[in-house]
Amino acid sequence: MSNVFPSTHPLVAHKLAKLRSIATTHKEFRELIREISILLAVDATRALTVRDVAVTTPMGPASGQTLDGTIGLVPVLRAGLGMVEGIWEMMPGAAVWHIGLKRDERTLEPVQYYANKPDTTKVQVCLVLDPMLATGGSASATCALLKSWGMQTLIYIGLIAAPEGVARLQADHPDVPIYVAAIDAHLNSVGYIIPGLGDAGDRQFGT
Repeated sequence: MSNVFPSTHPLVAHKLAKLRSIATTHKEFRELIREISILLAVDATRALTVRDVAVTTPMGPASGQTLDGTIGLVPVLRAGLGMVEGIWEMMPGAAVWHIGLKRDERTLEPVQYYANKPDTTKVQVCLVLDPMLATGGSASATCALLKSWGMQTLIYIGLIAAPEGVARLQADHPDVPIYVAAIDAHLNSVGYIIPGLGDAGDRQFGT
């Protein structure tokens, strides 16, 4: 699992414990997703391409660096929406693309219901944002769609992964690194991560 990076940051562990708790309110849940997503994105974007720039400080000239190209944030609807806000605050120039996938509860495979192909010409990397890497079907389908649009540099960022989902995404897209807060034990018979945190979409949006 050389391209899988579960977080070892104590702040992530602290916030994840609160996120899992059944006592956490919808408002608190959304806030925790935002905060954890920021922390994960810092690690996930360490290798972004930059270029040198000249800047003028109040004390005179200085050299600096700026991102070379746009970052694409790709939340998988609907649960991925909660991950966008915090990351977008860190990189306000990022483009946000939306891909709608829902899981067929009978087959556990993803069904696409929305996608709007964006302008990919100036995008250096896409961050695929999906809180739960369960079966891996939605993440794999999203990566396949992005590659069909011409995007080859992708990074997956999620909250919790199951070993089954990690294996599926690695098998289908071995070039996509996986950054998550934690890898849990397994999936249950209906495709939920155990111990997990329940349905990330329902807990964010109170449904």
